[in-house]
Amino acid sequence: MDVADIRVLIADDHPVVRRGLRALLSTVDGFEVVGEAADGAEAVREAQLTRPDVVLMDVRMPDLDGVEATRRIRKAVPETAVLMLTMYDDDATVFTAMQAGARGYLLKGAEQDDIADAIRAVVRGQAIFGPGIAGRVLGYFSSPPSPAPAEDPFPELTAREREILELLAEGKRTSAIASALFLSPKTVSNNLTSIFAKLEVADRAEAIIRAREHGLGT
Repeated sequence: MDVADIRVLIADDHPVVRRGLRALLSTVDGFEVVGEAADGAEAVREAQLTRPDVVLMDVRMPDLDGVEATRRIRKAVPETAVLMLTMYDDDATVFTAMQAGARGYLLKGAEQDDIADAIRAVVRGQAIFGPGIAGRVLGYFSSPPSPAPAEDPFPELTAREREILELLAEGKRTSAIASALFLSPKTVSNNLTSIFAKLEVADRAEAIIRAREHGLGT
């Protein structure tokens, strides 16, 4: 497709960031910002209304985070590509976002040309990663984790995620799980996001049901 046709939706909960991205793209030929969203739910609605070629998506947003918003957008508007643009570069967030359907992952602070090139790349169907992230992704797929025993009902989960799911199934809240495992609430939240993606559930309630069906938390 012609680069002049690339229509972009910006999803970020910080107005300054949204204005900055809009101003940045306005200085580059071939882009049109068709909308903005301040949270994940609004991003899903705007994507369905404007049907952009690309959504520039933050990860941490109120009400509905960028990972779940990405999953819903890819289901509702499959022709729209999602490019994550965030400050979070931990492996759990990166891989969960890609599993949700994001085609690219850049860190905030990327150069203008890098952002523009990444948008064009994901529109062409390519996967794009920022410096440092690409190496970890390639390493992950070139050295996949050993498969879990067949009797494990959730072989896709890491040992830490299994511990967190067990406590979640017992009815513990995020703060209680963090205290029990000597983790920060943020780390627990990141792991929960990964767990929901791997189990293909929408929220805590569905995760608890799946876990209890397999004997966890009882």
